[in-house]
Amino acid sequence: MSTDYQQAREALGVRLRELRLAAAGGRLTGTELVERCGWNKSKVSRVENGRQTPTPDDLGTWARATGRPESCDELLARLRGFESHIRSWRRQLASGHKAVQDTHLAAHADSSVFRGWESSMVFGILQTPDYARSIFTRYTELQRTRSDTEEAVRSRMKRQEELYDSSKRFHLVLWEAALHALICPPSVLAAQLDRLVGVIGLDTVELGIVPLSAQLRIPPATAFWIYDDCQVIVENWHAELWIDDESSVGTYLRTWETLKRSAVYGAEAQHLIGAVRRSLPLGSRSSP
Repeated sequence: MSTDYQQAREALGVRLRELRLAAAGGRLTGTELVERCGWNKSKVSRVENGRQTPTPDDLGTWARATGRPESCDELLARLRGFESHIRSWRRQLASGHKAVQDTHLAAHADSSVFRGWESSMVFGILQTPDYARSIFTRYTELQRTRSDTEEAVRSRMKRQEELYDSSKRFHLVLWEAALHALICPPSVLAAQLDRLVGVIGLDTVELGIVPLSAQLRIPPATAFWIYDDCQVIVENWHAELWIDDESSVGTYLRTWETLKRSAVYGAEAQHLIGAVRRSLPLGSRSSP
């Protein structure tokens, strides 16, 4: 968790404590507020001390319980301010994967130059429908969220129209390990690798593959996207990080440039993808 995020969460806790202590009708103790809200007895303490992020519903309940309903808009604005940078999957996926895909579709629409690094799976914007379907199914199981796989697949395919927009450029670097990952049946992965070979010919896409045998200057860690060299989106297991401060964006740009230097392109990349495809156990129809 970033320092800025934690500081903002603690500041929100301080503000909530102020409302409790200045409650209409007189100061409330933590126990009294818990009873009014019907919460677990430790929740007020955890929220006020920045150890738990309140939900929008929590903030509305807090404002009403302290007799300060007019403070609700202010509290929600504070929450949106720091959650715009760390977006938990639990909250984002509450209504399914399609909403997340639509958010990225809107972000893509406003940008023209994209740089991406991926070490574990094929970039979403290059995925086939069957490969995307496998990815969404696995993540739905992991996050225990509502299944809207087909709607999410359609939204992801909609994003791919941008690959044919002459005003946009995609500079993508992929670790070879992602080509081997059997997150889907081998036949689906084979079709996905065929798709990658074809993408290399697009004039809007520069796709590099970092071979497993390449000398690496830094570890091939977490995947990320850079939009117009001014915003970065990083995916972790628990959340997406939306980063826009100049120093941090600069770090990701240097990271991307460093990884790129280990990549192969063009015919060499196509040859590498083809070799992985030929090694697939296509006689097997089962997924892992």
